[in-house]
Amino acid sequence: MELLFNALITLLVVIDPVGVAAAYSALTLHSSRGERARIARKGVLIAAGILYFFALTGNAFIAALGITIPAFRIAGGILLFFLAIDMILVRESGMRSATEGEKAEADERREITVFPLAIPLIAGPGAITSVVLLMGGAWRDPWIAAGMLGVIGVALAITFVTLRLAGLLTRALGLTGTHVVGRVLGIVLAALAVQFVLDGMRGAGWLPHP
Repeated sequence: MELLFNALITLLVVIDPVGVAAAYSALTLHSSRGERARIARKGVLIAAGILYFFALTGNAFIAALGITIPAFRIAGGILLFFLAIDMILVRESGMRSATEGEKAEADERREITVFPLAIPLIAGPGAITSVVLLMGGAWRDPWIAAGMLGVIGVALAITFVTLRLAGLLTRALGLTGTHVVGRVLGIVLAALAVQFVLDGMRGAGWLPHP
């Protein structure tokens, strides 16, 4: 249960439902209530398909490339650490937010469901990396693997609820409150990223196990 709880916290920190909700509110400012509900539902479903695809096939994919799990943990930890820096400094990047090009294309098409909502706001590189890392050691026990898949679903469900309550959240927290929450989550993510790197180094035999 502790392992699954830590996995849920990791996914929630990486996805950052509050930050996604703030971006979603801005992107759907002129949409009707029904349209916002449709966008939120479809965006989360597409993100779920992406994350579950990498959860089920990610380890086989990196194994086919000759990449070991410890190496992927170290690389993934470094990637998540840079994402944490972005969150702490409240700086947008293509890792967890839409780039200017993606925003421009979304505006032209007037459809934000696939991107930037599903990708990269929800199922961005950080979330995909986290899913692959969390599932890396889970396949040794079918029950843990099933629990991890359930955790992904819970994180996405929380994200969907947050999107549906986006208006209330943004009004309650305000811009400053949203930034404060993002910075606190960034600090937590930085610690999780360092832990991934340490686990990878132990797995590679570079550090002794505690």
